[in-house]
Amino acid sequence: MAVPKRKMSRSNTRHRRSQWKAAVPMLVTCERCHEPKQQHVACPSCGVYNKRQVLAV
Repeated sequence: MAVPKRKMSRSNTRHRRSQWKAAVPMLVTCERCHEPKQQHVACPSCGVYNKRQVLAV
């Protein structure tokens, strides 16, 4: 297993971590009810996914 030879300084650690950002979820409009929903997820308001009713809402 790889082990670091030297301790990483605070500035290097923080500089590396500064690139970690939370991504905004991509929203699309539902084809049936035209409400915003997440991609590849069943619509929370009407329960449709891929033009099929998958959730009883």
